[in-house]
Amino acid sequence: MKSVYGVLIAGMLVFVVGCGASPSADRTDEPTSQYLVDAEPSGAVSVGDANASGEDGQPITLVGLIGGSTEPFVDGLAAFTIVDESVPYCADEEGCPTPWDYCCTQDQVKDNIATVKIVDESGGPLAEDARELLSVKELSKVVVSGTAQKDEQGNLTVVADQVFVKKD
Repeated sequence: MKSVYGVLIAGMLVFVVGCGASPSADRTDEPTSQYLVDAEPSGAVSVGDANASGEDGQPITLVGLIGGSTEPFVDGLAAFTIVDESVPYCADEEGCPTPWDYCCTQDQVKDNIATVKIVDESGGPLAEDARELLSVKELSKVVVSGTAQKDEQGNLTVVADQVFVKKD
């Protein structure tokens, strides 16, 4: 009888050890997309500075908070807007249900906002929601690197090839 229990216990140990999660399976600090990087890119400038001095077609790295409107994400695409972190957003105690829209400081947003878009190999917008692709949400602080694009009105877009999400 003792040998039957011994075999059962040995079998259960083999099962438990064999079915355990691998050490890397639970790691959450590794990038989950090819665009998400685990080291902060150097040389980041503020969104406001980039708007003032960024030139079309030049490499650029900037830092900001996801926001600028009630819907800063483009549904179904890897695109969103970021605002210079020096621009204050509304606090909960001010009665603002969507502080990321900067409703209290809209006059400061125009010169301190940029669009970030991630494109596929053909240059078209990546058809994947940025929230899922990058594990971000409104007011997430990000550092993006890519190429600056300015339209006729001077609006800045960053065609990003790297995104670093700063953890608070």
